[in-house]
Amino acid sequence: MRARGFTLIEMLVVLAMLSVLAMAARPVLLLSVQRSQEFALREALRTLRGALDAYKRAVAEGHIPQSPEDSGYPPDLQALVKGVPDAKSASGRKLYFLRRLPRDPLADPALAPEDSWGLRAADSPPDEPRAGRDVFDVYSRSERRALDGTLYKDW
Repeated sequence: MRARGFTLIEMLVVLAMLSVLAMAARPVLLLSVQRSQEFALREALRTLRGALDAYKRAVAEGHIPQSPEDSGYPPDLQALVKGVPDAKSASGRKLYFLRRLPRDPLADPALAPEDSWGLRAADSPPDEPRAGRDVFDVYSRSERRALDGTLYKDW
């Protein structure tokens, strides 16, 4: 009478087939992770840039006082979350532009959200962004390339 079961050869063949399938699935998984990070980065940039534009619009409408040397953009990203007093409000209410500050999904998770972004001042050139007296734009500090071949920091 012969015992039923798998031989060592059969087990090795099955393990080899499983490892080939796992190796084929890994690039697809990495691509999926990168796509989700790119989506999160686009959303965060859209949110921040929309808030910066809303702040500038509030300055232009006279809700936020500005001095002649100001550009009309917020002094830092926290001003979008903390709020600023509405100059046109008799009750002294505040204008808020963000509920919370989104973080750069490609940055070090240990960084605070406001420290995860690169900042560009209104008086800095677009090809050499640098921080300054205000926040005109934000960008990712990542040196990695996107799926379309562009650098994330150029988005």
